[in-house]
Amino acid sequence: MTKIYIDGDACPVKDEVFKVAGRYGLAVTVVGNAWLRLPQDPMITMIVVPEGPDAADDRIAELIEPGDICITNDIPLGSRCLIKRALVLRPNGKPMTENSIGDALATRDLMNTLREIGTMTGGPPPFAKADRSRFLSALDTMVHQAKRVVP
Repeated sequence: MTKIYIDGDACPVKDEVFKVAGRYGLAVTVVGNAWLRLPQDPMITMIVVPEGPDAADDRIAELIEPGDICITNDIPLGSRCLIKRALVLRPNGKPMTENSIGDALATRDLMNTLREIGTMTGGPPPFAKADRSRFLSALDTMVHQAKRVVP
């Protein structure tokens, strides 16, 4: 059965995930390096990992299986999940796919380089109400896709 994993430390759509998962009876695991207040629901669990770079990502990549869904903005984690035949959705509602992940990794590396040399100093645009709406719709669609991967 499909499970949803949330890269939880800075995820702005946890409540939306809980809502959609509840509608479909899906288990949700939030992974982060600090305890978060979560709804009291037997289908929602929290895994706290030690602090450190990529500790949460490593745990999600270890647990995720084909047909599961990962909610993350982390492109390398998204790539690792796609390799395991999981589905990946960004909090802004844009999916990461096998077709888009290569470009996303290259763009990420380019942006890191530009920031390092001081050419670019900004980050991503702020999270907007339209992103939340797009996310809800995309997650609903992705749940149906996941059911086709793992009946």
